Amino acid sequence: MELDQLLREAVRRLTQAEITSPRVDAELLASHVLGLSRGELTLKALTGLQVSAPEAERFHDLVAERCRRTPLQHLTGTAPFRALELRVGPGVFIPRPETETVVESVLERLCRLQQEGISRPRVVDLGTGSGAIAAAVAAEHRWAEVHAVELSEEAAAWAQLNFEAQPADAAPVRLHQGDLRDAPEILGDLSGTFDVVVSNPPYIPPDMVPTEVEVREHDPELALYGGGEGGLELPFAVVAAAEQLLHTGGWFIMEHAEAQAAAIAEHCAQRPGLDAVTTHQDMTGRDRATSAVLARPQRGDVAKWRA
Repeated sequence: MELDQLLREAVRRLTQAEITSPRVDAELLASHVLGLSRGELTLKALTGLQVSAPEAERFHDLVAERCRRTPLQHLTGTAPFRALELRVGPGVFIPRPETETVVESVLERLCRLQQEGISRPRVVDLGTGSGAIAAAVAAEHRWAEVHAVELSEEAAAWAQLNFEAQPADAAPVRLHQGDLRDAPEILGDLSGTFDVVVSNPPYIPPDMVPTEVEVREHDPELALYGGGEGGLELPFAVVAAAEQLLHTGGWFIMEHAEAQAAAIAEHCAQRPGLDAVTTHQDMTGRDRATSAVLARPQRGDVAKWRA
């Protein structure tokens, strides 16, 4: 069967299943099966490439899975994130494009530190999940000393795979398993020495069920729900942990829901140890991250936000 015919049939089936990007998904699945880039796939479709029966059957099976709302990334086993292709699958949160904006802010901060003469800044990613943030920082600022903390054993396994698959010139990432609320204890003597703390913690309110089937049925609950009123328990715990992890003058940034921006900014502004509280927008102009500088350390606050 010709590739173009296969793609047209797949787009029809995915459209009927109400997949939001049927053409893109069909092309990515075909690229995965045939071992082609999307550009190569487009050219092969135009030139009438014949697809073998086993390849066509494999493609049909993957399209059927996608129609049942299995995440595309679980079917291909990878998720693009900045310049990386991360390995993902069941048990780990799939990284989203909006988190790339948070990484960009971290890299800007690290470049500033480099200009100030800090040749090896120390960075920690709290609740690393697939390792997306830590891996991207390590790949794009190879002079950094990068650490990552993750509670879930399944997610930590995916993160370790991604850290081991880093480009040869990337900084190594040291993975620490445990609750982000315990990060100061987990990191031990390193607490109070970090230049940057970054986090995309769970933040969905406990009573809010995600509308997307892929998120609701496939992303692990541990990576979704922030706990407490408004889902703010874990975001507030990140703030408290950052206060202990950073040295004076250190900086943290945390991703959150747009609806939480005002509450988190107010919470940070009320913390006597924090200064320069700033709200950051994502690529669509939504308030999706908050940063602050540690003006003076606040010890012993993490336990306050434990469940």
